[in-house]
Amino acid sequence: MVMQCSLRAKTTEFRLYAPAAKRVSLAGTFNSWNNKRLTAKKDSKGNWMVKLNLKPGTYEYKFVVDGSWINDPNSTHSVSNAFGTHNSVIEIK
Repeated sequence: MVMQCSLRAKTTEFRLYAPAAKRVSLAGTFNSWNNKRLTAKKDSKGNWMVKLNLKPGTYEYKFVVDGSWINDPNSTHSVSNAFGTHNSVIEIK
């Protein structure tokens, strides 16, 4: 008998406080850096949120706020990228 271990995806919430923003999206290694596919929703307090299911692993990402790519101010990890800036990093266990 062979035991299989499947890596289960976890619902992961990305949140950004940007009350003046008109549009916020999320792009990263989990969606081939597509800045149009994951649009965040804004609450009444100016927090933008997007949820997605991610399998265990390490992912790089950025928020795109009104066309400007920015790091997650709540992220404690980042790595250099090919553009001379940094990407935020999240690890899903």
